[in-house]
Amino acid sequence: MKYYFEVIKKYAVFSGRARRSEFWYFTLFSTIISLVLNGITLQFSPATDLDDIYTLLIILPSIAVGVRRMHDVGLSGWYYIIPFYSLFIACQPSDFGDNQYGPNPIYGEQENIFGEKLDDNL
Repeated sequence: MKYYFEVIKKYAVFSGRARRSEFWYFTLFSTIISLVLNGITLQFSPATDLDDIYTLLIILPSIAVGVRRMHDVGLSGWYYIIPFYSLFIACQPSDFGDNQYGPNPIYGEQENIFGEKLDDNL
């Protein structure tokens, strides 16, 4: 869930990079929430489409995290609009080290077994 809220905090941030886990966990939780809202709509109130409202609210962060994911593999964010190719790219590992879109986000979150932050020079 932390990745979901991390993407929501970066609501319309198209610069920088997004790890695979950030992209895929956001996609997973968005899909689950959408399915639950769709079920609630069908069960209780077919007059209001909660799922459609949620989709409108979440479309901008979804595009932003997709663009940041393309940046993470070293490509322009415009590659996100190519349907199956962007899905293939989203599964690829991050560029090692820094690229033109910023530092590798994996290194900023590494900790040892005691919860102490590791140096960025690993």
